Amino acid sequence: MDQQTAEAETDAQSADDAEHATDTESGRPRWPRRLRRTALALVLVLLVPLLAAETALRVNYTGDPAKGTYTRNRDAIWLGHAWVDGRKSDADVTALAGRLKETGIHDLYVHAGPLEHDGTLPKSAYPKARRFIDAVHRAAPGIRVQAWLGDVLATEGPEGLRLERPATRAAVVASTRQILATGFDGAHFDLEPLHSGDRDYLTLLDALHKVTAAAGVPLSVAAHQIDPLPAFHSIWGTLTNHPKWWSQAYFGQVARRVDQIAVMSYDTMQPLDTLYGGYVAQQTSLALEVTPKSTDLLMGLPFYHENRFGHWAHAETASAAVRGVRLGLSRTDPGRERFGVALYVDFAATEQDWRAYQDGWVR
Repeated sequence: MDQQTAEAETDAQSADDAEHATDTESGRPRWPRRLRRTALALVLVLLVPLLAAETALRVNYTGDPAKGTYTRNRDAIWLGHAWVDGRKSDADVTALAGRLKETGIHDLYVHAGPLEHDGTLPKSAYPKARRFIDAVHRAAPGIRVQAWLGDVLATEGPEGLRLERPATRAAVVASTRQILATGFDGAHFDLEPLHSGDRDYLTLLDALHKVTAAAGVPLSVAAHQIDPLPAFHSIWGTLTNHPKWWSQAYFGQVARRVDQIAVMSYDTMQPLDTLYGGYVAQQTSLALEVTPKSTDLLMGLPFYHENRFGHWAHAETASAAVRGVRLGLSRTDPGRERFGVALYVDFAATEQDWRAYQDGWVR
C-alpha cells in the first residue's frame, strides 16, 4: 500500500469516526447522516398526506347549507339503562316527553342489555321496561321505543361475543324475539368492534330482519364510520390492530339489510371543531351515497364531553356536527326524506347540546 492510498484511507476513516462520534456538548451520540435523512423522509411521508387530508376537511366545512336541510322528524336519541332498571320515575318520563315535544325525535334507543357473551339476554337486565314503554306511549304518542342491545365482540381480544358461532347468532335472534315480546317498538344493535367485511354480521342481520319484519317493527343498527380515504381501515388495522372504519361498500351492505342505520360519527381524533365538522360532512356524503332510500340514515351527534385520545370535547361539538351534517346533506341528497340525526347520549347531554340541536337542526 503506497503512502497516498494510506493517507486517503485514514482521512475516510476519520470522517466516518466523526459521523459516529459523541456530541461533546450534549453527550448524545450523533446520528449517521443517512439515518437522519431517512427519518426526515419518513416524517414527510406521514405528515404531507395528513396535512393534505386535514386541509381538505377544513375546506369541506366551508360554504352554506342548502335551504330546507333541517329535521325530517326522523331523529333519535340513545338513552341510558336507568330508564328500564327502575331508577327513573313516571315524573322523569313526563319531563322527557316535554323535552322531546318540540324536537324531531321519533325513536328512543333505550339500553336494555348488554347481551351475554353467548348471545342470551337475562330478563333481569330490563325489569321495568314494560312500565317505561307504556309511560312513553301515554306521555308522547307516536314516539317509538326501541331496545338498544349490544356487546363487545371478540374481534380484538379473547373475551366477547363470537358471531362466527352459529349457536351464538341463534341466541341473539332468540333474545330479540324475547325483547320484542316485552313490547318494544324495535330492536337497535350496537356490536363493537366490528371489522369491515364481517360476513357473520351480515348473516346475523338477515336472520334478525326476518324476526323484526314479522313483528312489524324496525331493525336498527349503530354503524362504524366509513373510510375517509380508500382502504384506510386496512392501513389503520395493520398499524394498530383496530381497523375502526368500514369500507363504503361494506357500509352499503349493512344498510341494505336494516330499516335504520345510525352512524357513530364521533370519536374521530379531530383536534379542531372546523376539522370535525368537515369530517362529519364527508361522512354524511359517503353514507348517503350507499344507503338505500328505503332505509333511514341517521348521523350521530356528540351529546357528551370527554377528553382522551380520539375525542376532544372542544372539537367534537354538537354545533359543528349539525353544520357538518347539513353541508353533507346539501351536497349529496338535500331532498332525502328518510334522514335524520341521532343524539348520543341523554345522561351526558348539556343544555348547550340541546340548543345546538334545536337551533341548528330543528329550527
